[in-house]
Amino acid sequence: MTSSEINKKIIVLGTGGTMAGLAESNSDNIGYKAAQVGVAQLLEKVPGLAFITANFLLISEQVAQLDSKDMSFLVWKKLAERVNFFLSQPDVQGIVITHGTDTLEETAFFLHAVLPAQQLALKPVVLTCAMRPASSMAPDGPQNIIDAVVVALTPGAFGVVVVCAGTLHGAVDVQKVHPYRLDAFSSGDAGPLGFVEEGVVRLVKNWPLAPVESSEDTINKIAKVDALPRVEIVMNYAGVSGALVDAIVSKDHSFGRDIAPVLGLVVATTGNGTVHSDLEASLISAQNAGIKVVLATRCCLGRILPKSSGPFPDSQGLSPVKARVALMLALLN
Repeated sequence: MTSSEINKKIIVLGTGGTMAGLAESNSDNIGYKAAQVGVAQLLEKVPGLAFITANFLLISEQVAQLDSKDMSFLVWKKLAERVNFFLSQPDVQGIVITHGTDTLEETAFFLHAVLPAQQLALKPVVLTCAMRPASSMAPDGPQNIIDAVVVALTPGAFGVVVVCAGTLHGAVDVQKVHPYRLDAFSSGDAGPLGFVEEGVVRLVKNWPLAPVESSEDTINKIAKVDALPRVEIVMNYAGVSGALVDAIVSKDHSFGRDIAPVLGLVVATTGNGTVHSDLEASLISAQNAGIKVVLATRCCLGRILPKSSGPFPDSQGLSPVKARVALMLALLN
């Protein structure tokens, strides 16, 4: 530990999730209510956390308290603003975010896309989670918090990353792939960034670079709006029709007067960007009506290999949910 590191800060921002959940029985790992324990209380009960942060100031802040299935743009907006603030502070070493697993990959990608690239190139933003509630007889949250803090303390670490069950993932590739097991995330065929083993990060890939276009301007734009442009996801499957897409177009891009108009559609395609002919016809009509259409494969591995011609652009390897975030931000800009 160098003298310059002493009294540097590790910031832990809480948003709730399973990690903060409680069940009536400690043997119940699924019948819990998420987001019941504050982040400060969670940190107090993590064995060994005080030891590994002994030469740092550990500061927690409750940004939100919700089940991540209910994640919203307003929470993303507040979270991005707080992370951006702490990234700009010279005495902050790194930032940890506790989050539910259900939409963690979307939040991670959103932060990766909007936080200033110059700031992210200097410090890590580490999201972590749990598959078992705090009330479990064997909760996984405490170890995940320890691992996340280890990453935040690692010299040279930077970018938006995710830590779960000892595996380190980048924000672009990480995806929840299992509804129950503790090691619930994968980076697909891109592979993880590394692993946290006995308090040490072992990298197998480089730290992730943020998009060069992300800057303070992006954060400032987000700060001025209460919602991102509305983008919906439709799926291709056997027997699908274009009825849903037709309804969006016929209702002036909206399903009701109090709902923002749909400005973009992401299609979770089969295979290598294939779309049923009936659905494709409706999507072309939607595109002609001014709705942006992007294709993303519903396959959990691989990416669409674009053909020389086609009516719609592809997502450049992003999953459908991340392609939706990217399209919302593109429409905002």
